[in-house]
Amino acid sequence: MQTVLFHSTVFGPIHSRRLGVSLGINLLPDDGKICSFDCIYCEAGFNAQGPGTTGFPSMQRLQADLRAKLSEMKEAGSALDVITFSGNGEPTLHPQFPQAVDIVIAVRDEFYPEAKISVLTNSTQIDCPEIAVALRKADNAILKLDSAVTSTMRLIDRPNSPDFTSERVIGYLENFGEKAIVQTMLLRGECDGHTVDNTTPEEVDALIDAVSRIKPREVMLYTIDRPTPLKTLSKVSVDDLERVARKLRDKGFNVATAG
Repeated sequence: MQTVLFHSTVFGPIHSRRLGVSLGINLLPDDGKICSFDCIYCEAGFNAQGPGTTGFPSMQRLQADLRAKLSEMKEAGSALDVITFSGNGEPTLHPQFPQAVDIVIAVRDEFYPEAKISVLTNSTQIDCPEIAVALRKADNAILKLDSAVTSTMRLIDRPNSPDFTSERVIGYLENFGEKAIVQTMLLRGECDGHTVDNTTPEEVDALIDAVSRIKPREVMLYTIDRPTPLKTLSKVSVDDLERVARKLRDKGFNVATAG
C-alpha cells in the first residue's frame, strides 16, 4: 500500500506546479494519515494505512522547526514563494489549526515577509467559524471542489461523512467568495465498477454553475501528476484541461491549469 509522503512537520522546499517554490507544513502525523476524505487519487495513499503513532505535532514543534528551516534558507540566500499547509491528510483537522496559522504568519513575517501563506484544504471543515476565520488569514485559501455533482464527488473524494454533498460544500464556498481559490482535480478511470469522469459536458456545466455561484478569485484546474493508490485512473490531456478552462474563462473567471 502506498504510504505517507512527509516524515516531518516542515518539509521541502519543493517546486509546486501551481505555487512556485513552496515550503510545506505537515500538521498531521509524520508516520500516518488523517483525513476526512479518502480520495482515490491521493498521493499520500489511502486512509486504511492508519493514523500512525506520532500524533499531531505541537505548536512548539511547529514554531521551532519552521524558524530553524527559514533561518537556514535565509542564510543560504534561498528563494521562497510560498509556505503551504498540506501534508499527510487534511490540515484543518489539527485541533489547533487556527493557532498554527497565526504561528506560521508570525515566523514568515520574521524571515520571508514577501512569501505567501497557502492552505490546501478539502473544504470539509470550512463551515466551522474558527477554521473559516483562520483560512481567511491565509493569502491563498485553496478550497477543493472536485465535482459539483454529489455522486461523482463521492466516487472521487470518498468523504467520511455520509451527509457531505457537493451542494453543501458549494454553499460553504459561496461564503468565501473572492477570497476563495477553487481547486479541481480532473481525471478519468474506474472505481468499484463505476466509471469516473468529471470532464463530461454535464460535469463541466455543473462546475461552471457552481463557480458562478461562488465567484472565487481563481479556479485551479489540474490533473494527476504522481502515482495514485487506485491504479485504474488516468490523467486528462492538456487539451482537455484547456477545454474546460476556456469554458470558465468565457464566463469571466481567472483560471490556472497544471497538466
